[in-house]
Amino acid sequence: MSSSSSPQLHNVFVYGSFQEPDVNHVMLNRTPEIVSATLPGFQRFRLKGRLYPCIVPRENGEVHGKVLVGLTDDELENLDWVEGNEYERVTVEVVRKDNSEKMTVDTYPWINKNDPDIGGDWDFEEWKRLHMKKFIETFKEIMEFKRNPDKGRDDFQYVLREDPGNAPSS
Repeated sequence: MSSSSSPQLHNVFVYGSFQEPDVNHVMLNRTPEIVSATLPGFQRFRLKGRLYPCIVPRENGEVHGKVLVGLTDDELENLDWVEGNEYERVTVEVVRKDNSEKMTVDTYPWINKNDPDIGGDWDFEEWKRLHMKKFIETFKEIMEFKRNPDKGRDDFQYVLREDPGNAPSS
């Protein structure tokens, strides 16, 4: 195989649960190189009743997250599939925290910028403490559905919602 036919690799900025290496391992079947980065011009929000956040454009906003480096086309397809139709993949520029270099990457902003469920800060450490275990178990099921589509796909979006009794106070 010549080097000109090698597949293009993708760098993807993640800002929610995908910052967690254990989630990536379930979704990608490996843990890619992960670097810390900041995305200017966006803001991260909690989505009412859901275990995952969203980002939307905000002129003076800034989102701290991670870049998953060197994803294959198939791995990018897994991300697209999991993100579903409420997010869209777009190309943005982030700044690496380790060396301040700019990187062109893909990321997934929330399509409905006026969604009434957007509001409040989403906290990664709180998510890890309260929801990570449930999230990882759900992602194992999600990826099994993707590998075996003949089994049918449950609407897992409803699984990744907060239990009303465990909702953090605002």
